[in-house]
Amino acid sequence: MSASSQQAANTGLRVAILGTGKMGGILLEAFLRSGLFNSDQVTATVAHEARATALASRLGIRATTNNLEAAREADVILIGVKPAQVADLVREISPVLSDKKLLISFAASVGTRAIEEAALPASLSVIRAMPNTPSAVGAGMTALCRGRNATLEQLDLAQRIFATVGRAVVVDEKHMDAVTGLSGSGPAFIYIILEALAEAGVNVGLPRDIATQLAAQTAYGAAKMVLETGSHPALLKDEVTTPAGCTVDGILELEEGGVRVTLIKAVKRATERARQLAGN
Repeated sequence: MSASSQQAANTGLRVAILGTGKMGGILLEAFLRSGLFNSDQVTATVAHEARATALASRLGIRATTNNLEAAREADVILIGVKPAQVADLVREISPVLSDKKLLISFAASVGTRAIEEAALPASLSVIRAMPNTPSAVGAGMTALCRGRNATLEQLDLAQRIFATVGRAVVVDEKHMDAVTGLSGSGPAFIYIILEALAEAGVNVGLPRDIATQLAAQTAYGAAKMVLETGSHPALLKDEVTTPAGCTVDGILELEEGGVRVTLIKAVKRATERARQLAGN
């Protein structure tokens, strides 16, 4: 257990995850695995009693279908229901909310102001989070922004919470749709690239399992180089590219195929869609 995780666990904070679906389940298991929260500090809610029973049995936590009771006992409330359900859920639990509780929403495209307007009291502290699915293996990327009532201390707590599943950064809320388009949707774009690289490996004679491993580890290593060296990707690219070598010929094919422009367009399109959803 890391020092920050131990510190969070020692606070005795009680946490409720309302709407423990795919991402909620990823976060829940990561919190327990890292020791950020002990099992007796966590309550999870799901839609069906049978699933609540199974979840409680598997993870040793309290699981229920009662959002109101889960929220009543929690100091930190994480909301993971579908975006269209967020306002109704906040209104449902409003009777037990207070300015002493912290509400963190990781529902895509739902702004802090919309949550604050649905909640009582109006002084409720709200933080918006945008994690991504690699959080399941501790390699997630989460962006955080705070609502008008959340304190810097609460933002720091949110950063420590999401640091258990990877990296966490703080951004202005105006950038959250772009975060959704880049790091939220980005894993799907990377999987397509990995699939293509592996197929290329098969095409030039490699066994499929070896080609897939080579492609995935290469992408992982390249990303790790960017994060740990702090070097610009273009500089690292140049270090691989020798004059008249193999790599420069491959790069020429990528540029002629429009890979760079296509990826930029993919992020822009996903961002535009996130903005559309936020406006609904």
